Amino acid sequence: TDPDSRILKTREGFVQGYNGQIAVDGHRQVIVAQRLTTNAADYAGLVPLVDQAQRLCRRKPRAISADAGFCNEDNLAALAERGIQGYLMPGRARHGRAGDTGARRIAPGSRMAAMDAKLRRAGRRSRYRLRKQVVEPVFGQIKAARGFRQFLLRGYAKVRHEWALVCTVHNLAKLLIARTA
Repeated sequence: TDPDSRILKTREGFVQGYNGQIAVDGHRQVIVAQRLTTNAADYAGLVPLVDQAQRLCRRKPRAISADAGFCNEDNLAALAERGIQGYLMPGRARHGRAGDTGARRIAPGSRMAAMDAKLRRAGRRSRYRLRKQVVEPVFGQIKAARGFRQFLLRGYAKVRHEWALVCTVHNLAKLLIARTA
């Protein structure tokens, strides 16, 4: 019913919709950057999220952890160019196996191979694991605690504003909790 939305492949199959992406502060789980796309692939979103977070927070992030969808040679080069420590999984990790790249082929000597080695060296102590404690709970809070499972508006511009509003509500709730604690 929404001509601007696209068919996106998910773990459960296919859905017609949008891809909401966020960057989250590791200390308070406040969303510091957000964006909405019609593309299921995340890789194009890393640099815009980093740049938006830096612009809004008025300082450069020291480190970033992100899942396999954000990891490619260009993104690793962009992080290196900006002087930001990256912890991006080069492939889909199997449950309980740090540094596992799954079926993804990694060229020897590439930035992705170096990232894979970096994550393997750190093992269970890898900063990549923080992603599961920082970003994933925020998506869970948005979906489960606030009941946000689908967009109510139609059209990319309206849905983009709706996603920004959802992120703002999350941040207001976090700030209220911090203030009363």
